Amino acid sequence: MKMLLLTAAAAGLTLAVPAAADSVRDATARELPALMTLYRDLHANPELSLAEVKTAAKLAAEARKAGYTVTEKVGGTGVVAVMKNGEGPTILIRADMDGLPVTEETGLPFASKVRGKTPEGVETGIMHACAHDTHMTAWVGTLRNLAAMKDQWRGTVVMIAQPAEESSGGAIAMLEDGLYTRFPKPDYAIAFHNSAALPAGTIGIRSGPTFASVDSVDILVKGVGGHGAYPATTKDPIVLGARIVSALQTIVAREVDPLDSAVVTVGSFQGGTRHNIIPDSALLLLTVRSYTPAVRKQLLDSIARIAKGEAVAAGVPEDRMPQVTVREPFTPPAVSTPEFAGKLKSLFTARFGAARVQEVAPVMAGEDFGRYHIADPKIQSVIYWVGGVPQDHWDAAQKRGGTGLPSLHSPKWAPDAEKVIGTAAEAMTAAALDVLKP
Repeated sequence: MKMLLLTAAAAGLTLAVPAAADSVRDATARELPALMTLYRDLHANPELSLAEVKTAAKLAAEARKAGYTVTEKVGGTGVVAVMKNGEGPTILIRADMDGLPVTEETGLPFASKVRGKTPEGVETGIMHACAHDTHMTAWVGTLRNLAAMKDQWRGTVVMIAQPAEESSGGAIAMLEDGLYTRFPKPDYAIAFHNSAALPAGTIGIRSGPTFASVDSVDILVKGVGGHGAYPATTKDPIVLGARIVSALQTIVAREVDPLDSAVVTVGSFQGGTRHNIIPDSALLLLTVRSYTPAVRKQLLDSIARIAKGEAVAAGVPEDRMPQVTVREPFTPPAVSTPEFAGKLKSLFTARFGAARVQEVAPVMAGEDFGRYHIADPKIQSVIYWVGGVPQDHWDAAQKRGGTGLPSLHSPKWAPDAEKVIGTAAEAMTAAALDVLKP
């Protein structure tokens, strides 16, 4: 599929668009050069979760300049920009702001050279390795478009720039800080995420679960330490931890219904200090993922049962049973409500053509956008993908059987930002105008 560049001269970008909708495409194209300047600035200056101070100030300034009523420091560093334009529905449009503790290796001329420390005190490079910079830039393009097109819609637009998506705390922090009480409560909520698995400019959308729920689970495996030469005098937490790791694999393989989706991954096994010392404890760090509350509960209950059961089998004293901690906040699944998702799929297909709009499968990645719908299930909510893989990279990968492309969170992830931003801003503007049409 040949992709077309989103530039001011891209008159043929959306050949399927009826004449009445050309204003959206044309407005987006006019804004694109300035948006790309903003994008490069955001890309070069990322900030970690809950530290998005300068980023938030830039977005707040853009919204004020466009005529929105802006409130800063919502839920920490969050920004809420409101524009009321008569009677009608309220739509919430969200972008996330945080970068990742990743040292950039893209080779871009505006690559991030920023360094900082994680909350744990680890010094690291910082990068928009999940391309939230494209999300923010398209958000600015959308708010500019809607401000310039007030004659085409009626209702209220609530633009939110959310902190800390990567650490799963940003959405809940904004909600707890009065997002639905201090500001107009939405009837609709939309967001997009760039995709490292779709060609640049392609939209991926589905109804139902789009992203999984995510739990971080710590298992502190307790034992009785001692000399490595005298293991009979100890209860080795390293061996017990290894048994627990192996037994955890049976949860998905033998306990979860094969028609359900689930993941239990042990991402870290920490224990011991020297070759000849059996430690008192070891620590397992897990990520646990599913799509439904029932499967989530099953996974967490099974983890606790297995950890205790293996300790009992190993003869660990009752007062040294493993300590299982489910960290809060967890990330709930992000679900696109069927009616709204179907409506937007039809809208995007009419606008961009069937070749650029795909039905996609759910993924096991997490996205805390789901909290905006969970906070009030009456809200119609959709999060969709916008492909970012440069076309030449995509074509080369297809010749290799689809391999060799960097993923989201990779230090080498460099989307075709112009196509992502142009497509996303046009799609988001069109979706808002459709929801808010007089």
